[in-house]
Amino acid sequence: MYPELVQHLIAINREFYTAFASAFAESRSLAQPSLQRVLACVPPAGRVLDVGCGHGRMAHLLDRDRPGASYLGLDFSSRLIALAREGTASLTRVEVAFDVADLSQTGWSGRLDSRCFDSILLLAVLHHIPAHQNRLGLLRALGDYLVHDGRLVVSAWQFTTNPRMRRKIVPWDRVGIDPAGLEAGDYLLDWKRGGVGYRYCHLIDEEELAQLAAGSGLQLLESWRADGKEGDLSLFGVLARHLSRSSFGLEYNQAQNCHSKPKQ
Repeated sequence: MYPELVQHLIAINREFYTAFASAFAESRSLAQPSLQRVLACVPPAGRVLDVGCGHGRMAHLLDRDRPGASYLGLDFSSRLIALAREGTASLTRVEVAFDVADLSQTGWSGRLDSRCFDSILLLAVLHHIPAHQNRLGLLRALGDYLVHDGRLVVSAWQFTTNPRMRRKIVPWDRVGIDPAGLEAGDYLLDWKRGGVGYRYCHLIDEEELAQLAAGSGLQLLESWRADGKEGDLSLFGVLARHLSRSSFGLEYNQAQNCHSKPKQ
């Protein structure tokens, strides 16, 4: 995919989350059934990185179910980060911090310094990353911040098989893009709450999720579909460091170094 097209797709999503930050936050429920299964990947007093944290709803769940945890939420939307800070100001049982970080810009991970995490959450984010190589690069980068027995939890919308989401798919000419330059699985979805907006999304099914895990040096431990009225709104996957026997020594030493770092 041409870099100019990648930037155009990123701009579409940036414009959407700037314009509809409040409406989007209001649409995200703490009662989402899959979140309890996601929480199972967070150990007691765990260190959690929430990439694409939105308005910080996971911080509320951690405060309720994982007291003693430390939580860092990152999002490229300064408006969502402002909502997150405001909404979590009263939490007392977890250590909470937020920062603005644009995954489309090189050097974004510098905000993490040398920190490592027991759990990294990448929920409803990976499908917004244009181009297969960029999705691989993001997973590789996040894998480097996992402790040796840590878990990376990803989710991706299944908008072609979920009837309600499928109705959101609209032609690319709505945003002036020729689909000839796109990758297979790239779609444009509309939004009609509080106005009309558009989002770029890439369909990541079970096959592609497995390919992304393997290509990024991670191991896909399990996957499942959940949420929505039909129970199939999103595909979830739990990934971990892949400590292959051939490279076990180097990778294990790196992971141990990460694991031995003090909590930040």
